[in-house]
Amino acid sequence: MTETTQTQMTQPGGGRPRSPEIQLATQLTTSALRGLWQDLFQGPFAFRPLARTRADGPVVRWLPPRVRGPVTRLPHALVVLAGLTALLISHESSDGGEMAKFLTGLLALGAIVLTLLRPVGAFWVSLAALPIPAMLSVDWAVDWPYTPVAFATHLVVLTVVALRTTPRTAAWMWLLTASYGLLAEVFFKGDHYYTNTLSFLFVSALALLVVTVWHVRHDAVRRVTAQRTVTAHERSKRTLLEERTTIARELHDVVAHHMSVVAIQAEAAPYRVENPPPELEYAFKVIRENAVVALSELRRVLGVVRAEDYEAPDAPQPRLADLDRLLENVRDAGLKVDSTVTGAVRELPQGVELSAYRIVQEALSNSLRHAPGATAKVEVSHVLGGLGLRVVNGPATGLVKPSPGAGHGITGMRERVSMLDGEMTAEATDDGGYEVAVFLPVSSAAAAASSAAEDTA
Repeated sequence: MTETTQTQMTQPGGGRPRSPEIQLATQLTTSALRGLWQDLFQGPFAFRPLARTRADGPVVRWLPPRVRGPVTRLPHALVVLAGLTALLISHESSDGGEMAKFLTGLLALGAIVLTLLRPVGAFWVSLAALPIPAMLSVDWAVDWPYTPVAFATHLVVLTVVALRTTPRTAAWMWLLTASYGLLAEVFFKGDHYYTNTLSFLFVSALALLVVTVWHVRHDAVRRVTAQRTVTAHERSKRTLLEERTTIARELHDVVAHHMSVVAIQAEAAPYRVENPPPELEYAFKVIRENAVVALSELRRVLGVVRAEDYEAPDAPQPRLADLDRLLENVRDAGLKVDSTVTGAVRELPQGVELSAYRIVQEALSNSLRHAPGATAKVEVSHVLGGLGLRVVNGPATGLVKPSPGAGHGITGMRERVSMLDGEMTAEATDDGGYEVAVFLPVSSAAAAASSAAEDTA
């Protein structure tokens, strides 16, 4: 089968094959007619009231609270004002009797106000009412087919309906209006001296073009906002995973140390007892084997979350005893910081001490980035049932601009606190500074076990 034969289609009745050009034209025509039906003929008088504007918009939110409510109805007021203006134009420009002026003005007002409730229906009403002002006129020198009141009314209706619908609907309304104007000029001109179809089509095309540009810009802003929201959500999730991975890497050494101690103690325990029973030797053997298996699994899991360029640290993980060295480094970087330790200092589980050290380190780093030239204070409280941390810095001073940072610090601190079932608050102070307060619960049994493990090691 040749390529030409493949691209040809036969008619349903088995007639001659249609060319690709005819097929494309048929598809475009069908799609256009379907769009016309959906936009203007499918439920044209459906009830679609115009909603209020947002009370938190860029302009409305700066207004006093008493004014915000009425301002949200501003579009409705503008449409009604346009209807009243059309009513006034009808009264001043119509040359018929008072009844004719009243009828044409009332019809213009109704068509414009109807755009607030049934926009597509308002277009059909305005289109059907276009010849009425000219028919009621007694002066044949009046413009045909758009009298001043018809010109103003239909232009307002087209603009408002286009704002409330889509650019495709606006294009269909303009084409139908153009068809009406051309037919009126060719077949129903009569003795009218002037025709203004081209003038109206030009002015309405400009108005609809402006509305279309507004639609395009509005859709672009909406899509960009949605994309930014998705991107921010994905970035937040990625940041959270990165922080959890970092915490897992750091705690690996802590957990591995304790598991190694368990394995060594289980292996050495039978030799500390003279003539241990076989059951005891078997129990310690099982404990050692389980500890070794757990340690192997821990290292395997860590290998999954470890980045390709990650290098394990050679030095031991930091503890609270290393805070003085951290404070000295921070002071050398230009941050004036004081420290206070209260309560009975005691040995804490290594995971708690590592998390506490990292929290203080991150809080001081945030102070350096966001409050250059400020003073900071670190408080470490050994209280009954846990460990309290408080890092407070004052407002930025000097000429150095604050650094925006990556925004991961608070997330990392919250993850560490959540891992230990602790509590944390991070908020601005009244004087323009910032305060981070953390409580890490520590049971007495965990502290005693940590001290025993350290002594054995």
